[in-house]
Amino acid sequence: MNRGGAVAVVLGTRPEIVKLAGVVRGLGERARVVYTGQHYDESLSGAFFRGLRLPPPYTRLAGVGGAARGRQIGTMISALSELFSADPPAAVIVQGDTNTTSAGAQAAHYQGVPVVHVEAGLRSRDRAMPEETNRQVVGVLADVHCAPTGSAAANLRAEGVPEQRIRITGNTIVEAVAESLPGRAQSLAMLRRYGVDPDRYVLATIHRPENTDEPARLRRILTELADLGLPVLFPIHPRTRSCAEAQGLGGLLDRLRVVEPIDHASFLGLALHTRLLVSDSGGVQEECTVLKKPLIVVRNSTERPEAVDAGFATLLRPGPELGRLARALIADTSLTGRLAARPSPFGDGRASERIVEIALGLADRQADATRTGRPLPVPGPKPRAVVTVP
Repeated sequence: MNRGGAVAVVLGTRPEIVKLAGVVRGLGERARVVYTGQHYDESLSGAFFRGLRLPPPYTRLAGVGGAARGRQIGTMISALSELFSADPPAAVIVQGDTNTTSAGAQAAHYQGVPVVHVEAGLRSRDRAMPEETNRQVVGVLADVHCAPTGSAAANLRAEGVPEQRIRITGNTIVEAVAESLPGRAQSLAMLRRYGVDPDRYVLATIHRPENTDEPARLRRILTELADLGLPVLFPIHPRTRSCAEAQGLGGLLDRLRVVEPIDHASFLGLALHTRLLVSDSGGVQEECTVLKKPLIVVRNSTERPEAVDAGFATLLRPGPELGRLARALIADTSLTGRLAARPSPFGDGRASERIVEIALGLADRQADATRTGRPLPVPGPKPRAVVTVP
């Protein structure tokens, strides 16, 4: 490996592993995967590394998973700063809006290593959302912002990010879904294992603190799901299980088809044949546009308005409206056909390819600047490979 030209890919959660898998593979021997362990449960992260055929992490941090947010970010910044000082990469890639993203960008910046932010420019305008702070922190520090859509790029411009630092690449979730989606026979076999029929069940995931940590809110969500009249497959997050049990909601869980956490491919196979998705996940808001499935987003706000604007998702706070809307969508026999005709707003499936080109170009310039002692130039005009995504 060309040590000076290595690109560190800092990740620590399931969505980051899924969305950066194509980037890691595209970087080849120049990739240096740094796993922070923010998702520390083996069932939530280890399976994703194996399923996506990723190499073992170059570095794996300890003492991060399960810690409070401030301690988690502080621990990661300290460890990553030491790593980047002792063994500096030529560039660092971070993705999305997790604590890992914020810590990775800060540590790289403090060590003078240029930062590429994948999925840059998303904004919810909701300061109560921890991810919004992470997005804004990285928005200040990144050297190149890989925006998934034109709307995300517009957010960056409105915050004063210079145009030459913004690239509209599309979202890597498009190719991640295409690569991970099981074949029809395999996905139908999965349905048989769970005892459901195609188009005759709901697939739901709930894990965000705004939903799990408020007993009345979690009770309302589980009650509305249990009363839909169709089987509800419910891959349960450890946080959700813990909160439900602590709040005495085990009886409501018993009315759902609760299953253990599943890998990305299995989730996509189930999502492909569901009648309706209900989730508070950011990634599912993107995946539904590729799978052409209706989604109810159970949250206060969203940083992905494109899925709502395109007609795939509906943003809704928990309450009686959740059950009413879900039953209406289930009963709409023409919905599947309408969604099938709509393009995903998240790009053409070549985002990883574009990001790899951007990162390697930045890393090469950094390596040259280090050898010659000249300062790293600001990234120039958009390369030809980058196309505008609606």
